[in-house]
Order: sequence, then C-alpha cells, then structure tokens
Amino acid sequence: MGGGADASGEPGGSARGRVRTTTKQRGRMSATKARALVELAPRYALGDAAASPLGTWLDRSFGRRAPRLLDVGTGTGEATVAWARAHPDQDVVAVELHRPGLARLLAGIDAAELDNVRVHEGDARDLLAGAGPGDLSAVRVLFPDPWPKRRHWPRRLVDGAFVARVADVLAPGGVLQVATDWAPYAEQVRAVLAAERRLGSPSAARPDRPVTAYEAAARAAGRPVVDLVTHRL
Repeated sequence: MGGGADASGEPGGSARGRVRTTTKQRGRMSATKARALVELAPRYALGDAAASPLGTWLDRSFGRRAPRLLDVGTGTGEATVAWARAHPDQDVVAVELHRPGLARLLAGIDAAELDNVRVHEGDARDLLAGAGPGDLSAVRVLFPDPWPKRRHWPRRLVDGAFVARVADVLAPGGVLQVATDWAPYAEQVRAVLAAERRLGSPSAARPDRPVTAYEAAARAAGRPVVDLVTHRL
C-alpha cells in the first residue's frame, strides 16, 4: 500500500506530538535493490533541501520550471513510471518510505530513461509544508494505509488537515486524486474532500494508471477499489 507520511517509523513521527500515520519501513533488501539505492539515488533523489522553498528546490533538481505532479506512496513504482511517461512535459515527485519499493522505483525510472522523475524518502506532509501556492498541478495518493481498526482512524493520512494543505498549494484547476480499497476510508476521504470549499465536488473516476500489484491483490480479495478525484477551484 502507499502512504509516505512518516519517515521516522516511530509514534509521533518527525514532529513532536504528531500522530503516526504510516507503518514502519519494512521489507527485506536484496543485494540488487541495495545496489539500486546506492547507485541510482544520487541521480534521482531530491536530497535534503528542507530549508529551501519547494518550488526553488524542484527548479534546481529538475533544471527547469514545469508543472509538478506529486505521487504520494508509490508502491513498486509502476504507476509512477507510467505517469511520468504520459507527461514528459511535466515533472513527477515521488514520495515513498518503503526502501525496497524505492529501490524498485529507482530501477524502473532508470530503465525507462526518465529525466522527469525525482524521488523523496520522507514525510509527504513535510514536503507539502515547504510548498507555496501553485507549486503543484496534481497530487495523487494511491492506497494509503487504511488503518482499519476504528481506534486507529486518526492515523490516516488523508484527513481534513492534509486536504486543506493540498488545497493551499494546488494551482487553479489542479487535481487531487485518492485511491483506496477500504470502504470506510473511502467515505472519510469523500467527506473531507466535500468539506474543503476550495475544491470542487469529488467524483469517482476511472484511473488513468496501470493496475498496481497492491490493487490487483485487493481486487482478488474482493475489495472494490474507489478512485476519488477533485479539482482546485
């Protein structure tokens, strides 16, 4: 599943008192994946530029100014690669915490010879905190951790505060898309999107992306997938 919310993997995350919104980094690292991180991260990673405004940081990293697409929680990376391929005139920023997934994403970017993707291992909310109005043209969150137990619902990434921050930084007409296979989470997302007055009415949409490995597993288990899309007014 996606996420990309909390780089620390500890309760409270990187900010004191923060509610943890993602699971710990996990998964075994093969030698091939470890090598991909070492060899490819210097080329494609954003690095540590937390002191810079996001727009300036991205201009420097990509070497150009273009519409920016933020992909939060990339899984194994196939959807991110497809997004970048489909929009060569735009730049994709991919945020992920799961290091084996990051390694696969880096390998996929390199194999596709894409110059319009950068990856960031960290907290998506921290990245958004450095963004200014209009810095992003689209934000996509694919299958964030659903935290299915009711007592854990406050840990979900896509809440009112997250949506409000996305609305702060989306350009007019910009898109926010959230996909989940967990029905209660889909209803929560629909409600917080509808409550944000700077966004249009959320609607279900056919995804313009490949079926990810996680999505295929969800469908095989009989869990319907919901894609909700809204636009910045």
